[in-house]
Amino acid sequence: MQRTRLATLVDTLANQFGRWVFNPWRRLSLVIIGLLFGNFFGIAIASIAGQTADLDVVVSAFLLAAVEITSWIVYRRPRPKEGQSSLLLEVLNAFKIGITYALFVEAFKLGS
Repeated sequence: MQRTRLATLVDTLANQFGRWVFNPWRRLSLVIIGLLFGNFFGIAIASIAGQTADLDVVVSAFLLAAVEITSWIVYRRPRPKEGQSSLLLEVLNAFKIGITYALFVEAFKLGS
């Protein structure tokens, strides 16, 4: 690959982000943001799909497929050593947990 200005800029930004995320507190904060965003997304999807009640089955099938594919991607890999796990996979897993939690909370609210 040629060393263009764009390639150099992307490499520099990726290296800076990698060094920034090396701090465990920043990494944890990104995972918590993923969890909270997943919670928000789950509540929003449940509210939007519940308004018309036409797409309940389609939306639930889509969410089930997304959660299962995410679980397959995250848990199919061998367990990494301490400090070697992928940030993207951790945030994706936290997003999935947030969606699942939000749907359970919505179901409890509707049941009461």
